[in-house]
Amino acid sequence: MNLSALLAKIVIKHRFSQTGGKIGQRTALQEGHNLTVLQVTPELNAGGVERTTLEIAEAISRAGGLALVAAAGGRLEPDLKTAGGELIRIPAHSKNPITMIANAFKLAEIARKRKVQIIHARSRAPGWSALFAARMAKVPFVTTYHGIYNAKSPLKAFYNSVMARGDAIIANSEFTREHVLAHHDVMPERVTAIPRGVDLAVFDSGKIAPQSIAALRAEWRVKPDQCVVFVPARLTRWKGQTILIEAARLLNERRPNAVKFIIAGDDQGRRAYSQEMLSAIKAGGLQDVVAMVGHLRQMPLAFAACDMAVFPVIEPEAFGRGAVEAEAMGVPVIASNLGGYTETVVEGQTGFLVPAGAAAPLCGAIERMIDAGAEKRAEMGRNGQERVKALYSKLALQSATLAVYERVLRQAESRKVAKSPGQPVL
Repeated sequence: MNLSALLAKIVIKHRFSQTGGKIGQRTALQEGHNLTVLQVTPELNAGGVERTTLEIAEAISRAGGLALVAAAGGRLEPDLKTAGGELIRIPAHSKNPITMIANAFKLAEIARKRKVQIIHARSRAPGWSALFAARMAKVPFVTTYHGIYNAKSPLKAFYNSVMARGDAIIANSEFTREHVLAHHDVMPERVTAIPRGVDLAVFDSGKIAPQSIAALRAEWRVKPDQCVVFVPARLTRWKGQTILIEAARLLNERRPNAVKFIIAGDDQGRRAYSQEMLSAIKAGGLQDVVAMVGHLRQMPLAFAACDMAVFPVIEPEAFGRGAVEAEAMGVPVIASNLGGYTETVVEGQTGFLVPAGAAAPLCGAIERMIDAGAEKRAEMGRNGQERVKALYSKLALQSATLAVYERVLRQAESRKVAKSPGQPVL
């Protein structure tokens, strides 16, 4: 198994797709199935984990492999199909121990029948099922450490540990890699930092029509002289939306109606939190200043329609893809000085970093960005674009991940040769 050729195929196919390659032609490459990978993730709804799953499915498919994804399904199912992947629907999101055991046996059976060569887990609950399935099917097990998991008890620490039990562990940032090494007894060479990537063909400001931007700003009821602050993230407390609303209140007291805040994202069942946000908006008299617009599918357009993007998390985020997507679109970023944002946002060059959990400094940073003016914001945006092109492209993520697969398969083959009786160990 030589996956170096697959890496070359990815580059060739990427260029081909940019010049008019058809999906049918790409799918035909799967006939040989040079590599079969089963990724296991809870669901296929919006989020960085899901997007990365699809991007790796696309890479495997483009390289002539078979990209299987075991998940409970979700709104991104059509995107998976477009990427060349195949959904295997199981209740992978369940944390019920009986369901997790049943999932393990299902995954092992799938691995045997479909001749899976690698099982790749992307979350803890399905990770345990995937680990046992990999051991039963006798195939290598890879994990991606997508989050900074809390471990407030020995039981929770054990639950988290599945993500450090891979034959190879992928960390989605250097910050995450250091966290893995600090909290798990693993050899450093087993942990590879591969930053999440951005599809630069999609997040391209040059492809957004001015009339589309104008239409979206009108839909958001943005006044001609207002500065638009975009806050994209699922609605959950640690993402810091309530801090943002308080910062909006402070700013609106000093500069009435100067800014329009757009909070985009699903509450994913957290109705109490979304109601709390709506109550805070009403209590602050911010109904015309802060809009909650729900899930947005056209994220490049949303970034193009804003003047800055804000990520006010109150806990460290492992990577924070949204900030990199904003930078790819030429939008300056304000983010909490935590976790992955300390790598992706360069203070004063691509945006500003602020103390986490404090509304006043966040308000101050937004004012600084407003006062910097359109020309300075555009310069920060250009700086961000260049940095994303150099460090955070989707193609770099795909190639680096396939290189991990190659290494794992080589190591597995070496172990087989070493155990075979009568075979010399080279």
